[in-house]
Amino acid sequence: MTEDLSKKCLVIPDGKGYDIKMFNIPIKYTNFLDYVLIPNGLIKDRTQKLAVDILGSLDNCKQLVVLCVLKGGYKFCSELVDSMERHICSCEINMSIKVEFIRLKSYQNTESTGDVEVIGLSDLSVLSGKHILIVEDIIDTGKTMTYALKLLENYSPAKVQCASLLLKRTPKSCGYIPDFIGFSCPDSFVLGYGLDYNEYFRDLPHIAVINDEGIKQFEEVGQ
Repeated sequence: MTEDLSKKCLVIPDGKGYDIKMFNIPIKYTNFLDYVLIPNGLIKDRTQKLAVDILGSLDNCKQLVVLCVLKGGYKFCSELVDSMERHICSCEINMSIKVEFIRLKSYQNTESTGDVEVIGLSDLSVLSGKHILIVEDIIDTGKTMTYALKLLENYSPAKVQCASLLLKRTPKSCGYIPDFIGFSCPDSFVLGYGLDYNEYFRDLPHIAVINDEGIKQFEEVGQ
């Protein structure tokens, strides 16, 4: 990643977090977290700013089609859409928002190339001429999103943008940078606020880093 991320998002430094004792953590998770990386209040404040930035980037848009990527993106998407709708109302903007829920299923071969299937929309041609915002929880390598964007471009949308709550700083990244980013985070095992580990931790209100005991505990439970 050569782009200066500090101009696009809040950059969370490596190895820094908050003591979980300072937060209201569900008791079922207290022994399985190293620290809170991003508190819930900061997530919501940052999301509100993203909503304003996204709406400001749209020209001559009467309807925005939001594609919420499940499962992890549902909390971020809900907060983001609510924030956009409040801003549309308060600023008397003539725009509506339509939300669709999708899943991105990727197929990788041994050469690390692949294809992506968009599950949830039976007919992608309905996106022709539309302004589209894909909402993700986290961009890791970026490969799946890159393939998905190429697929959607085949249906001639007016504009396609991506908003991701997190962008992971990882050497495995293909270099893809979303249009809108909440936070740049370290290459750690992050979860909470919709992100899961074997379907656990989605209900954690903050974004946190799991510890080794948690990985072992919920790996066993999940199998």
